[in-house]
Amino acid sequence: MSVGLARRGHTTNLVGVPTGLLASAVFNDYPVPLRIAGVRELNHGLFDKLDAATSAEEAAQSFVDYMGVVFGLHQEHREGTDSAGTRRYRSSYLRLLKGWGYDTNSREGAVLKGWVESRFGLFPSFHKEPILNFSSPPWITYIEEKMSSRFHNNSIYTQLDVLYEFCQAALARFFQVGHKTITLYRGVNDFVEHQLVEQVDKRTAVIRINNLVSFSSERDIASQFGDYILEAQVPVAKVVFFNSLLPRHPLKGEAEYLVIGGDYRVSVAYF
Repeated sequence: MSVGLARRGHTTNLVGVPTGLLASAVFNDYPVPLRIAGVRELNHGLFDKLDAATSAEEAAQSFVDYMGVVFGLHQEHREGTDSAGTRRYRSSYLRLLKGWGYDTNSREGAVLKGWVESRFGLFPSFHKEPILNFSSPPWITYIEEKMSSRFHNNSIYTQLDVLYEFCQAALARFFQVGHKTITLYRGVNDFVEHQLVEQVDKRTAVIRINNLVSFSSERDIASQFGDYILEAQVPVAKVVFFNSLLPRHPLKGEAEYLVIGGDYRVSVAYF
């Protein structure tokens, strides 16, 4: 299987690590913390509260309250209705997570992949179909969908910036204290979305994973999504969101982790 898009990403990003290194399996072997430039400084009120939080629940409530005030998401946190009970559209990270949960190749999925491209510099390698070059129909579809005006209001990329930094703070303080990686699993039926970079041995390979992808912390749950189970050591720094981060969100129930992609060394097992 050939590897598409020889360039894995932009020459620059907002996290201070060269994109080529960030996209490599070497980064996963020797991960370092990542920070999106300026996010913690511009939202210091939230991160001061997070530093003072004594539990994951307290930290999550501080985050929800902050996002409600700054981005007007009180109603989105209450199932997306206004005070009169009528529906109105306001772009929010919760709506993107909901769309991702239904279909990672949806317009919401394109916006999330676009945010990863913008902040971390990584090109997506799959959106509905493999993206093999910049003039291909899948790339054009991705560009059209990631720029959809329906989702680009209410500072949606800034919301995702704050979500990522909150996730990293919560992992460091309450969930993965002292750990640089976490073992995660992904179930697949084929490798259409996962380009083979190197076959290390019969059960180990380096594969190119999409710039944003879902894993599970539970092997049995991963097995429900495919006959082949990919096991990876995922850098904590590449986790964007996970099941236990917030008390209420659309991805509950699958022990799901949203992870920044690139080249990963994985163990492959047939379930």
